[in-house]
Amino acid sequence: MFIESEHIYLRAIESSDVDLLYNIENDISIWKISQTITPFSKEILQLYLDSSHQDIYTTKQLRLMICLKQTNEAVGTIDLFDFDPMHLRVGIGILIFKNFRKKGLAYESIELVKNYVRNILMLHQIFCNISASNADSILLFEKSGFEKFGIKKQWNKISAYCFEDEYLYQLIF
Repeated sequence: MFIESEHIYLRAIESSDVDLLYNIENDISIWKISQTITPFSKEILQLYLDSSHQDIYTTKQLRLMICLKQTNEAVGTIDLFDFDPMHLRVGIGILIFKNFRKKGLAYESIELVKNYVRNILMLHQIFCNISASNADSILLFEKSGFEKFGIKKQWNKISAYCFEDEYLYQLIF
């Protein structure tokens, strides 16, 4: 594996991940963060997995599984999205499963992806969008060198008549 650090490695998603992805994508507790409003079927996820072999230049996105080196257990996912090869930028999102949070795995994963984006894809910048109330993600991305460069006011509806700001972060190499 070429995308690895001391404790983790990042790997491509595989057909055997369909049940895990089904549980992630249908976990209502994270829909607010992922901007999801409808459940996914296993059939739709299998179609996604079947096309996941295509490269980021074709699909403009890449999902990697975060796995522990010691046990090979998947502990989360990290996504690159909105890949723009003309302007040399890509978005990033990360999810660490509940039992594995607060162990430094998200930071380690972001550092691996930063290296991949800079040295393999040869991009100029990475960006992310974080809800104003997501203090853990704000701390994580700031620790990883991302800077807040903008605020989308009342960007996300969180209840019938309540909206929340979203921060725009970027890391320029």
